[in-house]
This record gives sequence, C-alpha cells and structure tokens, in this order.
Amino acid sequence: MIKAAAPKPEVAEPDLHHWRILEVFTAVLEEVFATAKLHPTFDDPRRELGYAPYLSLFLFGLFNPVVESMRGLCSISRLPKVQAAIGCGRVSLGSFSETQAVLDPDLLQEVFSRLYQRVRTAGEARDARLAALQVVIEDGSLWRALPRMAWAEYGGGRNGDAKGVRLHLRFHLVDDKPLQAKITPGKGCERQALRQMCVAGQTNVGDRYYGEDYQLFQEVDQAGAFFVFRIKAGAVVRVEAELPLSPADQAAGVVRQAWVRLGARTKSMRLRLVEIKSAEHHLLLVTNLPPASAEAELIGLIYRRRWAIELFFRWIKCILGCRHFFAESAQGVALQMYLALIASLLFQLYTGRRPGKRIMELIQFYQLGWASAAELQTLLKEEAVKSGQSKKP
Repeated sequence: MIKAAAPKPEVAEPDLHHWRILEVFTAVLEEVFATAKLHPTFDDPRRELGYAPYLSLFLFGLFNPVVESMRGLCSISRLPKVQAAIGCGRVSLGSFSETQAVLDPDLLQEVFSRLYQRVRTAGEARDARLAALQVVIEDGSLWRALPRMAWAEYGGGRNGDAKGVRLHLRFHLVDDKPLQAKITPGKGCERQALRQMCVAGQTNVGDRYYGEDYQLFQEVDQAGAFFVFRIKAGAVVRVEAELPLSPADQAAGVVRQAWVRLGARTKSMRLRLVEIKSAEHHLLLVTNLPPASAEAELIGLIYRRRWAIELFFRWIKCILGCRHFFAESAQGVALQMYLALIASLLFQLYTGRRPGKRIMELIQFYQLGWASAAELQTLLKEEAVKSGQSKKP
C-alpha cells in the first residue's frame, strides 16, 4: 500500500528574511569557477561584464515575471536595485550575447551538482524502501524553438517542421529534486541519454519508450544499475516460472509476477514481469530487481510515482515560466536550462520545497519591490498554514 506522505517541512528558514538567494548562487559559482579553465577573454582588463554578474542577471530574469526577452533582461540592468543585486552596471545587448559564447555550460552543471548536495530533504522518512533503492526517474521534455534556431531543427511535429530543445532529466524520487541533466537538440534520443548518464546502484524508472529497447535492459544491468520499465501490451513474453503473490501485492492490484524473457531470441535477458490491473490501468512492468529487494507491490508503487518528473517539467514551464529563451545559441540555451534547474534547487534551499503558484507569486512580488523581505517571510508562513489546512481531510 502507498504510505501517507509526511508533513512538508516548514516553509521559512531562520535566515529567510535575508533572502540571499543570489548570494548563495554567486558563492557556489565562485567555488566552481575558481579552479576552472575559463576563456582568455575573462582575463582581459577591458572586459566589463564578468561571468558572475552575467549569470546572476540571467538567473534574476528567470525569477522576474515581467522579463520575457534578452532585450528586456538588458533593460532592467539599468535599474539601481538590479545593479546592486547582481554587482554590475548596465549590460548591453552585445555584451550579453557575446558572453554566452565564451562560457562553458558544463561549469553550470558542476554548480548544479554542488547545490544539489546543499538542499536538505525530508523524503527519506516517507518510504525507506524507496530511499534504499535510490530510485531515479528518467524522461525528456521538449521546448519549442524559434525558426531561426536552426541548430535545434528536426523532422517532427504535425507537418514535419517542428524545432525544439530537449531537456533529458534524471529526477531523484525520494529527494524530490532534479539529479542530473543533459540538453540536446529536439531529435536527441532519450534512451541514449540514459546510457550516458546511468550510474551503478541506482534504480532507473522509465515509460514505454524505454521499454521498447531490450538492448538497453542489458546495458543498464551490465553497468551495475537497476531498472523498472513499462513494456507494451503486445510485447512477446515467454514465461519461465510463475512467482507467488503476497496479500500486499494483491491489495496493490498486482495480478501476476513471473520470471520471463522478452522477444523471440532464446538467449534474451531474464527479467521479472509484474502485471498490474485496475479499473483505469493495465501495466506490464519489467525489472532486474530480485523479489528479495523489491516486492511486486513496491515495483508498482515505483512506477506510479514516475509522474513526479512530469510534475517537475510542468513546474519549470508553468510556475517558473521558463517557456521562452533569452538566448538562441546552443550554448545560451544550455546555460538557461541549467539556470532553471539551479533555480529549482535554490527555491528548495530557502523554502523547503519547490514553490507552488501562490508562493511563486509572493516571491515575485518581492523581486518586483512590492513586498519587503520581512513581509515576504510573513506571507510565506501564512501561505504555508493555508496550504496545510487545505490538505486536511
């Protein structure tokens, strides 16, 4: 059975009234860039826009609801409050555009990784079984690109002329936060991204797209990792041995589990099949996790929780509002995607969770200058109380 979620942590931290979100980002940024090999242009004394003010301005734009373009981002750099926050003067369109070409997005990936370690989590208390399995959800999401972003073009969409940027994401289920990301043109293969990012000891969860590639099963297993993938209802399944079901399995809707091999090949990989039926769904799940490590009902729970990554994609696009690009080059888009992921971690660092629509509005009121830091703290506490009350039966 699915265990009830533990109460969410207190929204406000003791030092929230300082709201040092950009300061924390800058501090970690300096740690990473201090030992990194940067483009020679950053050593030129004539350069007025450094990497820290540039990235801070970029991140500041993601927080601000009125900024929708690079031109708007450069325009707000004239404001004294913005200049004080990011530590630079007015930024021109030319400087902003040029800087994206000399910054390595992989450095932001390292910043993201370090911030990931700082964000506290309360997820381990929800289900120790999931924590022990290190469950990581795999998926990708497409952002539509502008027609002039030719590097992102691929033959898809209704008329075969769609363009896009694909974010391949690995999302830690128990920690409820993004773990690792890769940005490619829209045609980038999600299964190939998993091959490149697979880590030993973790349990990878994927939908039917991942379940169509039987070779992927073997590669994940050989990498010392585990998987729970959904396969199509019409897949060829050769049963070798049926496995018993416990009362907990049956209560969770599991109607069958068995050792099987998929496809017509006689030497295909031996897998455990878990079949789940309900009024709404019929799931065929395969895994290399042995029954002793994960019961059949737990396999079903793991897959049902896969929707956490879909909710995260929705948060980035709809709540954070990252649906338009400030930059159009491949490097500029990668920088913005990593900054959006970093923003999600910074919000969790200061509020204990990713903010919903109401809390995000409060934060944006503060960024717009309509609320002081002290007022923001009070409003966040009030919203947390309302949110908790609304979820009570």
